[in-house]
Parts: sequence; C-alpha cells; structure tokens
Amino acid sequence: MTSVAALLIGYGAADAYDRVPGVLTIDEEVTRQAPQAPATAPVLPAASTEAPVPTRAGLTAALEEDAEAKALGERVGVVVRDALTGETLYSHGGDRPITPASTAKLLTAAAVAQTADLSRVMTTQVVAGDRPDELVLVAAGDTMLARGEGDPTAVEGRAGLADLARQVAASVPAKGEGSYSLRLDMTYAHGERYPPTWEMADVAAGYTQGVTMIGLAGERPKPFEPSPKFPERSVLKAFAKELRAVGVAVEADTSTKQWQTPAPEDAEVLGAVDSAPLGDVLAVALDDSDNALTENVARQVAAVHGVGTSTAAVSDWVQQTLAGAGIDLTGVTLKDSSGLSSGQKVPARVISDVMQLGITGSAKEMTSILAELPVAGLTGTLHERFDTDDSRSAAGLARAKTGTLTGTSALAGTTTTADGRLLTYVLLADRVPSTTGTLGARAVLDRMVADLTDCGCR
Repeated sequence: MTSVAALLIGYGAADAYDRVPGVLTIDEEVTRQAPQAPATAPVLPAASTEAPVPTRAGLTAALEEDAEAKALGERVGVVVRDALTGETLYSHGGDRPITPASTAKLLTAAAVAQTADLSRVMTTQVVAGDRPDELVLVAAGDTMLARGEGDPTAVEGRAGLADLARQVAASVPAKGEGSYSLRLDMTYAHGERYPPTWEMADVAAGYTQGVTMIGLAGERPKPFEPSPKFPERSVLKAFAKELRAVGVAVEADTSTKQWQTPAPEDAEVLGAVDSAPLGDVLAVALDDSDNALTENVARQVAAVHGVGTSTAAVSDWVQQTLAGAGIDLTGVTLKDSSGLSSGQKVPARVISDVMQLGITGSAKEMTSILAELPVAGLTGTLHERFDTDDSRSAAGLARAKTGTLTGTSALAGTTTTADGRLLTYVLLADRVPSTTGTLGARAVLDRMVADLTDCGCR
C-alpha cells in the first residue's frame, strides 16, 4: 500500500504551453525546485482499500456522452482503471491507435523506471589531460548545471560550476604553474543532436532544443527564446570564468574537434559535482514536457544497457523494455521517446497499462513520478485548468500528464472518486475539429475527469 499512498500525494507560444492547437507538444514551463511543504504531502490521504469500486454501468453513464462529444472529434480513446487492482472498469476505443502527443513520455518514464536506479546522480568531472597543462571537463548527462554555486535543494541547478572550480583550484597547484587549457569530453552517451523526425522549425522557435549531455540551468528553451545551438560552449565559457575567479588561469577550447576525444583512461579526478537524482530530473522532464530532456534521460539509460544511442534505437529500447514487462504493444508506433515527432500512435489501453506498472506492477519506482504529475487547478500544466463549474470538483484531487498537438488533446493520470476509490484514466483524442479546437477539447476532458472524481459511479 506504500506505493498507492505515495501516488496520491503569438500562436506558437500558446500551443507550446498547451492552450491552443499547434504543431508542438510542450506544456507549461514550471520552475522546478526540490519539493517543499505542502507539495511533499499527499494531495489526499492513502486510498481506502474498502472504498467501493465504480461499476461499468455507472462509468458508462458518467462518461459516454462526453466521450462521443463533437468537440473531441471522431477518434477518441478512453480507459479507466481501478488503480488498486488494475481492473479495467471502462473503455471507449481503448485499443484504437491514437496520437499520444506528450502522454507518450509516460511510456519512456516507465521504461526508465523499469530498468534504472532513479536515485542515481549524474557526476560531472574535471580530470587531468594528456598534458600537464590540460584540464578536461567530462560530460555525464547533466544539462542543468548552475553557472555559479549549486543549490542542494534544487533540481535544475543542483550541481554548480563554481563549486567544481574551487575543487579544481585546490587540486591543480601540484600539477604545475602557468595557464591551463580546458577542453570538453562529450563521448558519454553520444548520439544525434536532433532526432531526424523532429521539425527544425520547432528548434529555431524555442519549442525544443538539441539533445546533448551537458548544459546550463536557465538555458532550456522557451517559446521565441531558443537554446544555444551548442550548449556545450556555454558550459565551457561559464566554467572557464569560474576557474579564473578562483585564480586558475585557463583558456577554453570551444571548438568541436576534440569533443569526441575521450579523457585519458584512469585520469586523475580534479573535481566532481553531482546532479539531482535521475528520478527528479525525469519528473522535471514530464512536468515541463521537455522533449530534449526526456530524450536525454532515455538515451542515458538505454546506453547503460548497451543499446545504440540513435533516436530510433532508444525508441526501440523503450518498446522492448515495456514488452519485456508484459505490456501488449499492439497498435503502437513510436518514432522518438518524447512524443514530438509526427506519425506516432499509441492506444489509450497501452498508456493505462504502463501507468499500472508504477502502481501494482514491476516499475514501482515510477510511483514517485506519477505522484509528482501536475495537480488539477493548482500546479504545472494544469494550474489554469479545472476552473469551471463543471470541472472544478477535480481541482486539488486529480493529477495528469497533458498532451497537445494540432488536432490532438490528451490527459493521463489519477483521481479519487467521491467514495475514496483511486482510479487511473487515459483520455486521448486526435481528430479534434478546428472549429472548437484545443480549448473545446480541453473543456470536455476536464469535465470527464471531474465526473470521475465526483461520482461513486455505481
């Protein structure tokens, strides 16, 4: 029961923030810090095992009319499950392949939780180079390094370049005197900077960025504020500045020619800083719907398991991992690990199965990730939703991962009935009519979640 208790606890910019239809699948940006009270407390107490289970007839009466609403269009998939038992209580087109948008990130999260230690940290190191005057900054996956001192309570900015510089300054005097050169080792989990199925216009507009294994806090993309093409250079320049501030004379080599040259084997470590735990980073990727960060995490974990680091190889690894965990992937077509690429299809039933892995299945570490999804009407991508008379009853109770593309609107998450029964739900629609658009579809989806929350549905 521990996992169930934990579970309870311009135009383009508008689309990127899940407000109007468009070509993107980024949701509301959230400034993520380590949870603080009351955010660490469950939204509700532990679900009651004695609470009555909704009936199929009750759920059909509550949901069927909305599932067939014109505002959702003609292709809809809905699955509602009892979280405690995994029993499917209601399905409307649940096996129909539908564009998942950002809810596809839940599949990646489950594959990561199934195979990785979510408490693992990413350690960025500086080591001695081949020459006495060479320093090598070794990337290890952390794309949210703080320019100055790290914040031990933060997720973004946990590891600080100023802290790393002080360690190096304490180590290098014995290595010689004079100026040092600083280069970068980017061999860790090296792969495609841009998935070939992504639209480069989205990158240029600041709706996503290249997938890399090092970067700075505060440089993740925002609509109309794209990230640097080479975040690695930003890190090198920022770190060289911090080294100079503590008395280490250094020149940074920002050319790309040595990035794939590994640091010497068994090189002396001159300094190291740790990121937030991998699970916390993954939670940020889900909450912010950060496509590049999701791809980053998936690529790292796939690489640990000896899988190729191309977008296609990592996507295949996600599917193979889920299949190995017993998920029936019939109807699934994935081209990336984040949901941004066009042409992807996932039945609502598959997303529901995947969430269940984090509650009663083998990916129990996913429970904490599900428990940190945005709360209806309060946080993240849901903070401006569930504020109408017919949806407000779910505010503060339901949690969900959102997904939005042109013609697609989706929610997948958890809620608790009026009788205290914990449910999971997946709501997908990918032929949303342009006449009513995302706002119309969103209103229907919010109302459906409120109906689940309101009723005993018996």
